[in-house]
Amino acid sequence: MNILLIGSGGRENALMLALSKSQSAKKLYAYPGNPGILKYSLKANISSLEANEIVQFCKKEKIDLVIIGPEQPLAEGLTDILQGVGISVFGPSKYCSQLESSKDFAKNLMIKCGIPTASFKTFSHTEFEEVHKYIDTHTLPIVLKADGLAAGKGVVIAEDHNTAHNTIDEMFAGLFGSASKRVVIEEFMGGEEASIFAVCDGNDYLILPPSQDHKRVGTGDTGKNTGGMGAFAPAKIVNSIVLEKVENKIVKPLLNEFKKLDFPYRGLLYIGLMIKDNEPKVVEFNVRFGDPETQAVLPLIEGDIAKLFFTAANGKIEKDCVKINYDKSAVCTILASNGYPDDYEKGFEITFPNELKENEIIYHAGTSNKDGKIISNGGRVLAVTTIDDNLQTAINHNYQLIKSISFENLYYRTDIGQKGLKFEK
Repeated sequence: MNILLIGSGGRENALMLALSKSQSAKKLYAYPGNPGILKYSLKANISSLEANEIVQFCKKEKIDLVIIGPEQPLAEGLTDILQGVGISVFGPSKYCSQLESSKDFAKNLMIKCGIPTASFKTFSHTEFEEVHKYIDTHTLPIVLKADGLAAGKGVVIAEDHNTAHNTIDEMFAGLFGSASKRVVIEEFMGGEEASIFAVCDGNDYLILPPSQDHKRVGTGDTGKNTGGMGAFAPAKIVNSIVLEKVENKIVKPLLNEFKKLDFPYRGLLYIGLMIKDNEPKVVEFNVRFGDPETQAVLPLIEGDIAKLFFTAANGKIEKDCVKINYDKSAVCTILASNGYPDDYEKGFEITFPNELKENEIIYHAGTSNKDGKIISNGGRVLAVTTIDDNLQTAINHNYQLIKSISFENLYYRTDIGQKGLKFEK
């Protein structure tokens, strides 16, 4: 089949590499792509994400499946438009995408479905006095979330009331743009975080290896929240007891509710969990693959992932077209521009190792090609992944590989994967 992948980050590089190994994939296109993605695909002759232009390209090139990587086109309804002209899309509808584009929508749906999550209250920027009174009476720490899309950075955990008051003022003043014109205030949930990916067809689903992301910019989980500084999979905190609860208390009720609403959920469901004493609660839902978890999860999957996505998109998922390797561990470390997630410099040439082993992958996230040289072009520049027989070996291997990569302003965390070692036998 002919496939178009929308996106330009490390997540899409991981998706395109997996698609390139799929038997059912014929011609692969990407827009806008990046140097890593375009190693495995053609650059689509598209100039923007304007829906009509994408429709015309798909018709001209006889595209059988569109895979939408980032959240913004999903929130804007690109899936609905493409499906409306008969093009299969792996990515949920605009209605279902509110799970990510509105924290308030997601929280209310969870309450309706009985899905375990933190208690919450939502405030608009016009409710200035009410929100400050509420903060004064709230237990500490306080979790403040921008209601809308904020590129994975719209969450602040305030350890004291003064910080919470200042943060809410900054959010309402535009700290996260229009995304924080409404703010969801939640109770703080203790425990350990994990991420679950479920490939869904509206009725059925396939759970992929659980992973753990590292959101804070600094080693030891210090500093500001980022889009993610690294990940590892499988995360063994998600044991068989936890996984059964995730399926029965979260995935199934959610899919059933969307089906009842006549908006079947087809695409990737990302479940951000907090786990304590084998009890999982939902921190957030996303409606697409997470970045950088995808770069750690997909290397553990063999087979025809293109067919998996196509059958899920059409409501009849074929789970046996892929095989999940739970006997290996994958670690992904993000190489970022120093200063990220705030101001940083870019445009520096990247030096890569001469060759990579079969169990080593360097995904491109924020790179570009200038005069035949690969240069840094973003906050998160590369995602370095290693796959080994156990987590400790994968960690050691990962940091050894990183030593062979260089560019000016290079920064990375030195503890990716360490939190998972306590679950190793």
